[in-house]
Amino acid sequence: MSNTLVIYSTVDGQTKAICEQISKINQAQGASVTLASLQEAEALGLAQFDKILVAASIRYGKHRPELYQFINRHHAVLNAKINAFFSVNVVARKPQKNTPETNPYMKKFLELSLWQPQQLGVFAGKIDYPKYRLFDKVMIRFIMWMTKGPTDTSGTYEFTDWDKVEEFAHSFAER
Repeated sequence: MSNTLVIYSTVDGQTKAICEQISKINQAQGASVTLASLQEAEALGLAQFDKILVAASIRYGKHRPELYQFINRHHAVLNAKINAFFSVNVVARKPQKNTPETNPYMKKFLELSLWQPQQLGVFAGKIDYPKYRLFDKVMIRFIMWMTKGPTDTSGTYEFTDWDKVEEFAHSFAER
């Protein structure tokens, strides 16, 4: 039985929801799984885990700086483990931008990161206009208008392909 750590960095909760699903699948395959936010993971001894998965969302075109700080501090441990990384972003709703090879945010992550994960994934996120503060609602609506996405601010739009999440989870569980 593997001892697995699933770490998430999320703004609105969709990345955490995806990590929860991946954790359930890995547990069903016999792994002992610890789910932790990026901040919680700092207090854990990463060396105790056999496998580490890190997941992060995009907001306004960037992963959060805390993600890179965490990786810079722990890339040696991450590299020594079975590891994976996935990014959650709304751009991935487009078929031509939903793979690690074609997603601009994954490409940027790999350029900026000291860590080069063994397994990569990209999942489309969720837009939940009713939950957003006014500034975020206006900015995200403008971005969606520019990229031909949904602009009705009364709606919630989930783009996550849960079958793709399940495939990723099984692949990670089998590593």
